[in-house]
Amino acid sequence: MEEEKIEEELPKVEAVSALEKWKPKTSLGKEVFEGKITDIEEIFKSGRKITEPEIVDKLLPNLKNELILIGGRTGKGGGIQRIPVKITATMHKSGRRFTTNAFVVVGNEDGIVGVGKGSAPETRDAINKAIQKAKLNLIKIKRGCGSFECSCEEPHSIPFKIKGRSGSVRVVLMPAPKGVGLVASDEAKKILRLAGIKDVWLKTFGNTSMRMNLINAIFDALKKLYMYERGE
Repeated sequence: MEEEKIEEELPKVEAVSALEKWKPKTSLGKEVFEGKITDIEEIFKSGRKITEPEIVDKLLPNLKNELILIGGRTGKGGGIQRIPVKITATMHKSGRRFTTNAFVVVGNEDGIVGVGKGSAPETRDAINKAIQKAKLNLIKIKRGCGSFECSCEEPHSIPFKIKGRSGSVRVVLMPAPKGVGLVASDEAKKILRLAGIKDVWLKTFGNTSMRMNLINAIFDALKKLYMYERGE
């Protein structure tokens, strides 16, 4: 219950737009900047790699993001209270140096999703780095209605059962009939919702308390629904 309360209190994180100061450095960036490419689908189909986050800002201005609660601290009544960042310390000659780590999921709730991790001394910088990296890690997934209990043929679920893995965590995503919803943990729901999946059953194995591994495992599974061939 405490975890849900913390999540509700989290502010919506918005990436700082740099389009006004953007000077494209790649041929793909120049084509987007000049208006030769107006749909991100063209980039996915061509297999070209996105190396500038401004490309995504230009083509997907309404991209949403969610922080994954990867950190923890001692709660008032004992136990662990989940927080959106993880702080680590390393020893140097000058003393301890603290680093903030953030993990973010981005998506348009219509088949496009990405994940990214950012590290920096300051929390805001770590979150912004995570958002930028997630934008460079986008995939377009194929949705469908693969449940035998439903024949609506609408893209509300996934077309078939898929598996993913990251570290010790393994996941299995199974198509669910319309109306079931996302049968998964709160953190897992974030990536599924931003991917545009409305109904699915999620089965997990391993140490799922490692939230980063859990989300990466789901993302690994979703890659199997990638709609286009990747370029070399």
